[in-house]
Amino acid sequence: MTAEEVSQILDGLRNGELSEFMVKKEDFLAFRQVIVQRDDFKHFRGIAQRGGDVLYHYLEEARS
Repeated sequence: MTAEEVSQILDGLRNGELSEFMVKKEDFLAFRQVIVQRDDFKHFRGIAQRGGDVLYHYLEEARS
């Protein structure tokens, strides 16, 4: 997964085009590298799933 693909997915979550996105275990590090550099990083919530996948949602209010 490239940084450009990750940015498009995150923009889709922010804009409401996607309600959630499942990141596979093997893509997690590439995904995280992009998400932590964003200004709206605290608006994304990742919920760990069994097997190492992470389900991401966008929150209107930033988490603390």
